[in-house]
Amino acid sequence: MATGRFLYIFRNCSFDKMKDYQWSLFLLGALLLVQCGERRELPKGDPDNGGLFLPDGFEAVVVVDSLGSARHLAVNDNGDIYVKMRDAAPQAGNAALRDVNGDGRADSIVYFGDYPVEPGYGPTGMRIHNGYLYFSSASSVYRTKLIPGKLVPDGKIERILFDDFKHDVHGHEHVAKPMAFDNEGHMYIPFGAPGDVCQQGNRAPGMPGQFPCPELEEHGGIWQFDANKLEQTQKDGKRYATGIRSVVAISWNPNSNTLYALQHGRDAFHRAWPDLYTEWETAMLPSEEFFKVEEGLDGGWPYYYYDQMQGKKLLNPEYGGDGKKEGEGASLTKPIIGFPGHWAPNDLHFYQGDQFPDHYKHGAFIAFHGSTIRAPYPQAGYFVCFVPFKDGMPSGPWEVFADGFAGVDTIVNTRDAAHRPVGIAMGPDGSLYISESVSGKIWRIIYKGDKKHFGEAQLAKMEERKMRTNIKTPDKILDNLDRKLGSAGEVAYNTYCAVCHQRDGQGDATRYPTLSESEWVTGDKRTLINLVLNGIQGPITVKGKQVNGVMPKHDFLSNEEIAQILTYVRVSFGNSSSAIREGEVARVREAGKKK
Repeated sequence: MATGRFLYIFRNCSFDKMKDYQWSLFLLGALLLVQCGERRELPKGDPDNGGLFLPDGFEAVVVVDSLGSARHLAVNDNGDIYVKMRDAAPQAGNAALRDVNGDGRADSIVYFGDYPVEPGYGPTGMRIHNGYLYFSSASSVYRTKLIPGKLVPDGKIERILFDDFKHDVHGHEHVAKPMAFDNEGHMYIPFGAPGDVCQQGNRAPGMPGQFPCPELEEHGGIWQFDANKLEQTQKDGKRYATGIRSVVAISWNPNSNTLYALQHGRDAFHRAWPDLYTEWETAMLPSEEFFKVEEGLDGGWPYYYYDQMQGKKLLNPEYGGDGKKEGEGASLTKPIIGFPGHWAPNDLHFYQGDQFPDHYKHGAFIAFHGSTIRAPYPQAGYFVCFVPFKDGMPSGPWEVFADGFAGVDTIVNTRDAAHRPVGIAMGPDGSLYISESVSGKIWRIIYKGDKKHFGEAQLAKMEERKMRTNIKTPDKILDNLDRKLGSAGEVAYNTYCAVCHQRDGQGDATRYPTLSESEWVTGDKRTLINLVLNGIQGPITVKGKQVNGVMPKHDFLSNEEIAQILTYVRVSFGNSSSAIREGEVARVREAGKKK
């Protein structure tokens, strides 16, 4: 205990020029402090817990309020915090934070990290492992040596892994490279699927999937690498698991000595297959699957998805499914928990600290970033849940641990949410740190209640949070936000366009651009019609801001439907442009066929 306490004090200080006799005096003083029982007290929580709802006995203090769009984070054993930034400025892809006076708030904030960041991709991934800070961009994984006493590592940045993007980088989806490390020198990296469900025409309604899926050769799985070898590419690794579409939340569980990950499920059942799936089923399905990832796992993507309501792996409609057919789904690995669709699990942490009540020991915390494509039902997720664990498996139902990030109950558009939780990390004293991606707010959650008497009474109010619209199963009729829609164009827009551009037309500011006063919307009609008919992918600039997403072809819509949608868009969201007629759409469509 004394040694551990000494190291904690040592790493909060800098002794680069200290002489030998000063070292001795410092060591003696530190040991005397330990013997006297002196320790840094937990900080006082904010009166409103920084806007969060937590179980009784827990408090939260806001470490920093607006760091900038933040992703994953890691906490060093001296309490320094390192954050992966999404919109990285030149030579500053990461941020480092230090609390000097012990009040829980960051007194020193430094942006650092001179390495290439692909614009528009929202890089993610930050871990501390064996004295190194590991972090990633869309294409690469880097590391730099942490120096005791120094907030900002100023040594060489080494590239551990890079994706050579044999395919065109533009339009490639699910490029996030979060990481996990085992105890034997291995690093685990997901390679997400470049599309939705392996169609020849990505996200084209009614189009069958490719069989066998060529994307599975290099994507849709998790690879194992040497955690210390430099300049690796995918061929240097070993495919550890397959059939997993997209992973952002991944972690090694030291208690079961096993890898765990959560999958982001496929999109838009109703838009692509309206005769097979209702809008309500599209909001709820497919499940966000929580996997215990053992070597050789096959999650079934793109051929299968998990229906948490039926408790079955079912055939995707692109491969002959209809919402009921199982095919060979029973032979595939089922998730240990199937969460409702589109909650967007973005980080996973197995709690090893002693500060929290025993109820949380070794259990899993999951940050749900929140949906964008649940329309016409309210968006969901936007909270941190807890799953109790025993012997490597869930030992009870999942719980709401932290809620209130969004700041509103009914989230109609993703942009309505004030905050979207994305990263989780534990500090040296067992505090839990949570980051969010809208403004870069970071919370430190601490426990000050009676650990011996923590139980159902303290958890009861969090169980009530499950009835909030961002968590509950929506009512098929009462929670349908389209009940009061007006024009045919508004109805069609909310069916086919709002899943990305949102019901207020503001998009999500990173993948899907705003339609409000956009030069693409209010400008040349033929350009706009062509955009709907032919789709677009890769980075584009809208109102001076670069976004990078995929808009599939909508040529399956009739000329009348396209005219109705575009007319609605051109007179809504602050726009006041002229209508688009059915005949204008027909002429552009015919001109395209002649090319």
